Amino acid sequence: MYAGTMTLVGLHHVQVNVTDLASAISFYEALGLTVRSDRPDFGIKGAWLDAGSQQLHLVAAEVPNDLGQHFAIEVSDLDQVIADLGEHGIDVRPPASFAEGMPRVTFVRDPAGNPIELREPAPQL
Repeated sequence: MYAGTMTLVGLHHVQVNVTDLASAISFYEALGLTVRSDRPDFGIKGAWLDAGSQQLHLVAAEVPNDLGQHFAIEVSDLDQVIADLGEHGIDVRPPASFAEGMPRVTFVRDPAGNPIELREPAPQL
């Protein structure tokens, strides 16, 4: 356990590699993320997107093999998000709950194949 004096504030961003930046931006915009305009020129194509109070950073690069890595986006209405994605031609598996009191979740892949968990808040018991 960390015993220092630093105070953890929270998770700021997650960065994922994508093979087609424009397709990835369209996909994440369909999920409700918004592109930021303040990304510096790092010499590699990419984008920063707001995801609530956190960010998703995209970089145009080879996508690593899927070994189970993913990130989760919490949404207020999972059924509505699935319907909205369907209107954009994005296929999403039906949601499931793994145990009583656990949130409903499903997975979707972005155009580069990165797995994303979509989840509702856990029900209040």
